[in-house]
Amino acid sequence: MSDTVTTPATPRAPLLARVHRAVAARLTWEWPPVRTTLAVGVGTAISLAPGLLPRTAAAQSLLTVLLVLLGLGVARLVRVAAVRVAAGDAYPSSARTRRLVCTATAAGVLGAAVYAGVWQNTLRSAMGRAPAGPGYWASWLIGSILLSVVLALVAIGVGRALRRIGWSRLLVMTVVAGLPLALFGMPAVVGWGDQAYAAANAAVDPNLVQPVTMTRSGSTESMVSWSSLGREGQRFVTAGPPGAVHVYVGLRSAPDLAARADLAVRELERAGGFDRSHLVVAVPTGSGWVDARALRGFGDRFGGDVAVVALQYSYAPSWATFVFGRHAAAASAQALVAAVEQRLATMDRPPRLYLYGQSLGALGGSAVFAGAADQNHRVCSALWAGMPGGGSPAPGSRTVMLANSSDPVVHWSLDLLWRRPDLTAARRDAPTPPWLPVASFVQTTADLLGALGAPPGHGHRYDIDQGTALPDCTPAR
Repeated sequence: MSDTVTTPATPRAPLLARVHRAVAARLTWEWPPVRTTLAVGVGTAISLAPGLLPRTAAAQSLLTVLLVLLGLGVARLVRVAAVRVAAGDAYPSSARTRRLVCTATAAGVLGAAVYAGVWQNTLRSAMGRAPAGPGYWASWLIGSILLSVVLALVAIGVGRALRRIGWSRLLVMTVVAGLPLALFGMPAVVGWGDQAYAAANAAVDPNLVQPVTMTRSGSTESMVSWSSLGREGQRFVTAGPPGAVHVYVGLRSAPDLAARADLAVRELERAGGFDRSHLVVAVPTGSGWVDARALRGFGDRFGGDVAVVALQYSYAPSWATFVFGRHAAAASAQALVAAVEQRLATMDRPPRLYLYGQSLGALGGSAVFAGAADQNHRVCSALWAGMPGGGSPAPGSRTVMLANSSDPVVHWSLDLLWRRPDLTAARRDAPTPPWLPVASFVQTTADLLGALGAPPGHGHRYDIDQGTALPDCTPAR
């Protein structure tokens, strides 16, 4: 008789019980920590605060997620600091406290969303747009959730990678990878950007036809070739009333600023610009753009008895030029005005001289003068539309400043963090949101991206009053 060793069967009940407890632990709802709830709630509420312009659901979702992530990051830093100071959780909270905070925060976010819906439709009504219905807010909520999930997964993956690599190795890898990037990568990116902007400037709009009249640059009689005008220059010389003189000198029309200013004066002479009664120096935006509505306004203001001259100083968009080369706008305006003034000084009956600029062009044009007395002595009047950071005309100067109350470019300033904007010089084209510390700055910064998407007369878009509102000379020259 052989001995048989039998292994006792493992009881199934304890195993199932352990699985059940593990699953139950995963599925059991726990109220989130107070700091997490407040971070999500405050970030969402700030993203829903009243803004200056209507916003798409996608843009609103992106803003909400970014602010929530920023809030969570701040909450994390506060927790780490508290743990280090107190050697433990410095602010423990009971389940009841968490529940109350979560409920109150949810109610506050719901109230903010309701108010945001009312405000969005108030803005849309003022700007002639269709109201935002339930589908808008459903898209916002779904988009916010999906984007949050994606970013959370990315953050989890990055966190795991950091734990495996270690902070010391990460620092070494960052230095090793960052040094070549700083030395070679960034210059390559900047060069690529310059080439891309230059290529966009050189792109020909097939809808534009080369002018044949001698009063426009780029014609067969012009000293400025059609191709050298660039995209914005070609739009400039083909816009406005037929009888007006339009002179434009692009970056590729002459080798340097002095040569371009001299060419502009000679081109004005050739086109008959100095024979007109009114001469407007228009300072373009960063890309060389001059608003066609302003040109129409000059036509309404002066008929065909006007010449408008502009000098391009950059290929890049206004925001890039503002950040990296705003001095170019002022230098270009000063060079052109000086060259024109030198020619006018030789004439017995010179035309009346005006200055106009929009956005970065307004900033550059206003730098021409040392003050009100200098401006009144040198030019008939000036008009600035959408001046970055706003402002008021110098006392005693013949200047008109156009500023829409819904224009975020006019509002934007670091002072907006702690001080309400000065809107005394702005025209109320739409309801103005109440000023809120920090929240108003965040909303205005977000609205910068859609400033040019508003209808004419709203946001950063101005109408023909850019030309018709030019002040008269007092006294007449």
